[in-house]
Amino acid sequence: MVRVAEPLIEARKVEKFYGQPGENRIQVIAPLDLCVYPGEILALLGPSGSGKSTLLRILTGLARASAGEVLWHNQPVTGPVKNVSIVFQSFALFPWLTVLENVEAPLKACGLDPAERKKRATQMLDTVGLDGFESAYPKELSGGMKQRVGFARALVVEPEILFMDEPFSALDVLTAENLRNELLDLWEDQKMPTRTIFIVTHNIDEAVLLADRVVVLAKNPARIRTDFHVDLPRPREHKNPRFTDLVDYIYTVLTQPDAHPEVPAAAPAKAHYPMLPHARPGGIAGLLEILADHNGREDVHRLADMLSFDVDDLLPIVEAAAMLGFASVAEGDVEMTPPGREFLDAGILHKKELFRTAALDRVPLLKQILNSLEAKADRTLPDEFFEDLLDEHFSEDETKLQLETAVNWGRYAELFDHDARGERFFIPEEAAAGNAR
Repeated sequence: MVRVAEPLIEARKVEKFYGQPGENRIQVIAPLDLCVYPGEILALLGPSGSGKSTLLRILTGLARASAGEVLWHNQPVTGPVKNVSIVFQSFALFPWLTVLENVEAPLKACGLDPAERKKRATQMLDTVGLDGFESAYPKELSGGMKQRVGFARALVVEPEILFMDEPFSALDVLTAENLRNELLDLWEDQKMPTRTIFIVTHNIDEAVLLADRVVVLAKNPARIRTDFHVDLPRPREHKNPRFTDLVDYIYTVLTQPDAHPEVPAAAPAKAHYPMLPHARPGGIAGLLEILADHNGREDVHRLADMLSFDVDDLLPIVEAAAMLGFASVAEGDVEMTPPGREFLDAGILHKKELFRTAALDRVPLLKQILNSLEAKADRTLPDEFFEDLLDEHFSEDETKLQLETAVNWGRYAELFDHDARGERFFIPEEAAAGNAR
């Protein structure tokens, strides 16, 4: 993913202490910097009493920092942030309300009419697997079901960030494991109406299992010991040697305050295919035309507003243009590059040639498909061949979407074609002649 530069939330020199400066002051959080970006699951890990929950409350605006500042989309946080939700360890359901009414509660606070509240709450209960329990009361539910209600209530308002404060610690081992897997399924299948998950935990295995990025705190006072990305594809196996190495590394960081271990190096990776943004060549060309009308550069969020798009709908087109080298993204702005200008100004046939060159130079998947087809005497291969290449990197559904996008780009560039009925990729004779040139 091409990351839009600014984080969703940024903590700058945030500090928390009680009492007055001097010998009697108790410092809970030492000055620290932390950024939370879109598109990631971030796990905040630390021993009990390390200030994890306090930091969560500061980031969400529920508590004030003693020093430093918290920014939400580059704007100072002065009170509770509106576009976040929190799932608590203790379920925190209203015992006098039904399951449906509990999920409707935040929508009612937002002023939605009863019909819309019921529709959205019912849909979210179905998403988390609680359809049929709408009229039940919390006392009738198991711990796992209560936490599912908590998930539904948090997600129904479609938060930009979902904060979770040790959400599985009150559950038995099997229920907790099941809920973690369900949470990952919702995230991987993009069924969660949220851009980022921030989970507080003291469980090392849980952090490595769930997170794209792990931040580990030391205590007395809290300070960041390490901040690293988890380079393991999902689903993750506890017995994977890399999983074990990362668990051992975190354990060392937590238990040896004076140690400064390095994140263990990963084994040489198999061929990796960067995710193709789900955008069509026509959409990329349209973006470049709009940028040309704005002197070649525009803020991504402002551009989305002008087009009446959700920014999440516009980002794949921006990412696709950047992947091909037709645009660059920096500090939240998208800017057309000289190759992008050449592509925009070119005629139809020259556009295809420029797209073909960029795709082969910058998109490994398209080059791999073409090379594989050219290696066959009949210039054809079944879908399953390429699905097997991708299934170690993407979910089953995402693999199909990646190949659909590859077909769109390959056809436009006249690199290869696809027979949907026969479920085969192939190089037409005219494309083979063009590729040979």
